[in-house]
Amino acid sequence: MTTQGLFWADEIAQSIAAKGDTFVAATGITPSGHIHIGNMREVLTADVVVKALRQLGKDVTFYYIADTFDPLRRVYPFLDQKVFEPHVGKPLSEIPGPGREGQSYAEYFLEPFLESLKALDIHVDLLRADQMYKEGRYVENIIKAMEATPLIREILQKETGKETPEHWSPFQPICQFTGKMTGNMVLGFDPKAQTVHYRNEEGQEGECSMSGGGKLTWRLDWPARWQMLGVRFEPFGKDHASKGGSYDTAIRFAREIFNYEPPYPATYEWISLKGGGDMSSSKGNVLSIAEMVDVIPPEVLKYSVSKVKPSKRIVFDPGLPMLNLIDEFDDPEVKTRNPRAVELSAISGHPPLGVPFKHIVSLIQVTQGDVDKLAQKLNKAGYAVDDMAALKSRAAYATQWLEKFGPEDIKFEIQAKMPPQSFDLSDVQKKALRSLGDQLQESMDASAIHDLIYQIKNDLGIEPGQVFLAIYTALLGKNRGPRAGFFLASLDTDFVKERFLQVAQA
Repeated sequence: MTTQGLFWADEIAQSIAAKGDTFVAATGITPSGHIHIGNMREVLTADVVVKALRQLGKDVTFYYIADTFDPLRRVYPFLDQKVFEPHVGKPLSEIPGPGREGQSYAEYFLEPFLESLKALDIHVDLLRADQMYKEGRYVENIIKAMEATPLIREILQKETGKETPEHWSPFQPICQFTGKMTGNMVLGFDPKAQTVHYRNEEGQEGECSMSGGGKLTWRLDWPARWQMLGVRFEPFGKDHASKGGSYDTAIRFAREIFNYEPPYPATYEWISLKGGGDMSSSKGNVLSIAEMVDVIPPEVLKYSVSKVKPSKRIVFDPGLPMLNLIDEFDDPEVKTRNPRAVELSAISGHPPLGVPFKHIVSLIQVTQGDVDKLAQKLNKAGYAVDDMAALKSRAAYATQWLEKFGPEDIKFEIQAKMPPQSFDLSDVQKKALRSLGDQLQESMDASAIHDLIYQIKNDLGIEPGQVFLAIYTALLGKNRGPRAGFFLASLDTDFVKERFLQVAQA
């Protein structure tokens, strides 16, 4: 079957669909910091492919693995140095978090992300790495890896070009004395007793169980997980796909150590923050997913990622470009550009409103948050608003977006009194306002008002920008504002006529 011209998720789905009727897809994250929009690309890439596979009639299990058993690498900038320095090297699941008492470090950062997945209508079977290790699910593969240590070292040297230290081991024991996973040397292991003998940096020797007493290093953990869960599809970042990276070694370890054929890969590019570079939890350069689902409709957030092929970089800009993206998702005419991305990003119970989001952003300021008045003005402007719940939802997002990301030149407030800047308008600008006020009628819609503005500018022989500047100055005390025709149509006509006359006489 040809896949040329298909939406990227359908192309992947059709490429692997012939291999069976039952599939396991997997994705995951190490919850070492705030889980951000950049991390969302992995889970969304998997989600849309899972949906495409299910639409082909395939039975798909979708695992999300939280790598809660990874060690804390260092004290990140957002952490208290004195509090967390003693915990460096300990598993994230075993460290107290910066939140409520009794909550682990891993759960502190994982919980808001899991709530965001609910908002995004992404349904996963959550697996916590610490629990899987403690339940003994990795034991068989730990033994295989430790018995094959010489071969693993050989593969690592060939694939990465680097020699492993003399006493290197694929297993990282947790020291019973320090609680740390780092700095311990494996001295031997007993496959029957399923234990590992080690020595820590202070020379203390101990023994740990393979069931929760440590974990495989990442390069072995990943392919071991594929085999254990039967993973057939998993997206991963371009860092893993680099030459000699963890995917190159994982392919060989899967086949040669764990006797498992690697899953279908899907490498994705990074999402960077406009003006801020690549997002990084460890550097604190993030917009968390939990933060964004309060500001932007979740289906649009999904669409912002799914519409772009994983191999292409995304520059995430939550400012004005996000308004265009919301309209692209909502507008029946505009969404024809990416209908499949819209379909796979849609969330049940979140119907499109059919009103440009920019209009809502403007009107929510005109009405000072009154949604009933907002509906009245939209109906007057020719938008049939039948779903008040959808309107309230969009109005709430507009308010949150304005507060957090709205540029100053898009924020405004109708001035109760004539702004002092009005005195600085030229005579011809004041004349334009007088003419506009004289001819403005309650029955005019945005298009009629727009035409009137251009008629007046032609009659007076001035640039349209001078008329718009006069309008915004008189009403807002600013040089810029929302689209003039729609804006004036949304205001009380008598108020506008009175203000323009007042300014013309100033």
